[in-house]
Amino acid sequence: MTDLPSGHVTFLFTDIEGSTRLWERDAAAMWAATARHNDILSDVIRRNRGHHFKTIGDAYLAAFAEPADAVAAAVTAQRELAVEPWTQTGSIRVRMAVHLGEATPVGGDYVVAPCLNRLARLLSVGYGAQVLLSDIVRRRVESHLPDGVTLRDLGRHRLRDLLEPEQVAQVVVEGLPSTFPPLKSLERHPTNLPIQPNPLVGRDAGIRELKDLLSREEVRLVTLTGVGGTGKTRLALQAAAEMSESFDDGVFLVDLAPLEQSHLVLPTISATIGVRESGGSSLRDALVDHLSPKRFLLVLDNFEHVMAAAPVVADLLGNCERLNILVTSRASLRLRGGHEYAVPPLAVPDLSRLPPLEELAVVDTVMLFLQRSAAIRPDFALTPDNAASVAAICARLDGLPLAIELAAARIRMLEPASLLGRLDRRLKLLTGGARDLPGRQQTLRATIAWSHDLLAADEQALFRRVSVFAGSGSIEAAEGVANTTDDLETDVLDGIQTLLDQSLLRRSVGPDGEPRFAMLETLREFGIERLAEAGEPPGAGPALVPPWTVAPASG
Repeated sequence: MTDLPSGHVTFLFTDIEGSTRLWERDAAAMWAATARHNDILSDVIRRNRGHHFKTIGDAYLAAFAEPADAVAAAVTAQRELAVEPWTQTGSIRVRMAVHLGEATPVGGDYVVAPCLNRLARLLSVGYGAQVLLSDIVRRRVESHLPDGVTLRDLGRHRLRDLLEPEQVAQVVVEGLPSTFPPLKSLERHPTNLPIQPNPLVGRDAGIRELKDLLSREEVRLVTLTGVGGTGKTRLALQAAAEMSESFDDGVFLVDLAPLEQSHLVLPTISATIGVRESGGSSLRDALVDHLSPKRFLLVLDNFEHVMAAAPVVADLLGNCERLNILVTSRASLRLRGGHEYAVPPLAVPDLSRLPPLEELAVVDTVMLFLQRSAAIRPDFALTPDNAASVAAICARLDGLPLAIELAAARIRMLEPASLLGRLDRRLKLLTGGARDLPGRQQTLRATIAWSHDLLAADEQALFRRVSVFAGSGSIEAAEGVANTTDDLETDVLDGIQTLLDQSLLRRSVGPDGEPRFAMLETLREFGIERLAEAGEPPGAGPALVPPWTVAPASG
């Protein structure tokens, strides 16, 4: 393959509108039509000094060193596609989008290029035969347009990846269609979803699974559970944004973290969507009256500390048949008909068998670490010298997105090898989160403490006692170490269940088919701190004998 452009690269993305319907109607005809479509695009891209580097289904991806060449290729392609007879399938309408950003090719592809996320979202809001430009491309090409081509300003639009709104321009080509419906952006649907400063990394499968769940008629309540720092809120926001077209009457986020009492949940929901008591009816009745006819999605964020309000959720779902609710919580709501989605940590590298540099760079945790590090030190990159240290950092931090972001913040001062050497004291090291984050997310310790402090005293004691052991263990081992002096009033089995429900333990199945339980190393460090504070240092008392049965954790 010819050397792909690097540095400031302009990308052209295309796909065929309604291709699924065309394939289902006549697959043989679509094979022929797609082959002709590919020939036209390949030839046009080559003639305009571009490089076709990937095909995904009927989507074509090309890179150009100059934005004017990318726009010229899009214009030429639309002209040639428009005059092609398409006798078997009828008109093939292809939507196109052009965007510019920093990118470096690796192995014939662009694997770490945030601008591609934005471009994919720009393409998704357009229509067949339409060509859209990001604002940076518009500014570069508006004085270098081909003959018969002008630009039309379509205004600012929020794209579904929740990045900063984009000023969008449409390419108007003389003799081709130029009038299209409004762009399919978030402005078409009422929402208060916040704009996110960074693209989401490593959650494509999770988004697909959540969208699939929420698309089922029988699924109206989904709770995202997981340990603090695993990215439940960010995943929920992304899934909600991408499903906004399915909820014509609104997608609204309700942040419950500031609430100190459960009875405030219903008033907070009402205030967020603008419902007030009126006509002598109660606030609950006014809210039900408002929501019951609407196709609406509520995102209830940080529910774990207001669990007593779970009946409010059940009541709304029972009386508003077109309402869906997406909850984030460190524990399940345990409501009938509810579905739980356990948010896993991000994938980590296999330290026993590190892949080549270009493959390591696309492991979820490594990609996140690189992106956040480059935002602080633009010259930071994965190299043969630092690859092993970067991989080890990601693995040692259990794949927790928050922990990895906090570690990347230290790259301003420390090199990866030095940072890795300090992770034995990760709770002291991983501080200094972004100032616009909630206080509980500005340090790793505060994030874990938020979950720990929701436990009853006996449950906190159980948590700190089992945290001393590495690996995984059986229920019998937990019973042996946790309550040898009969000082816990709670049953150990019930306590283990609570720790599982609060995402502080993970369950797996051992080789003998019996359940085993393990704790993330990040949580273990916090537990050992609490053990020392309680005057129960490792090895100092009967509660720590017999030892935890050590086995590799799975799942």
